[in-house]
Amino acid sequence: MAESLGDNLVWDGAFYRVHRDGYEICFVPDFGVPLDEIDDVDMWVVFDNGERWSGTIYTLDDVHRTMDRRRQTGECLGGRYFYVWDGLIVRDRGIPRMVEVVDELVRSGDYRSVFRDVGPEDADD
Repeated sequence: MAESLGDNLVWDGAFYRVHRDGYEICFVPDFGVPLDEIDDVDMWVVFDNGERWSGTIYTLDDVHRTMDRRRQTGECLGGRYFYVWDGLIVRDRGIPRMVEVVDELVRSGDYRSVFRDVGPEDADD
């Protein structure tokens, strides 16, 4: 059962859902990490009309740590580059700050360039 955390915020199992007018942002944060400290998270924007868009949000600090780690492992030409197909890099960590960014991407329509269209939800999903 979902636990309400406010008018538009709901925990639903492993998902943290943020309800908006016309859409919902669904995050899958790491277990046990406070929401205001999340710096790498998979998410979806699900519109009331059934459209679904997915992405992964990273902070600059997380990207820097990843590239440093890859320098040690030799991946990605020794950490000289970072790529993600549907990735969004944000300055500030925390779900509340990430929500602000996603809201702006939806408002401007830029989510279509940033996130991946995963099509409508099937009855089998």
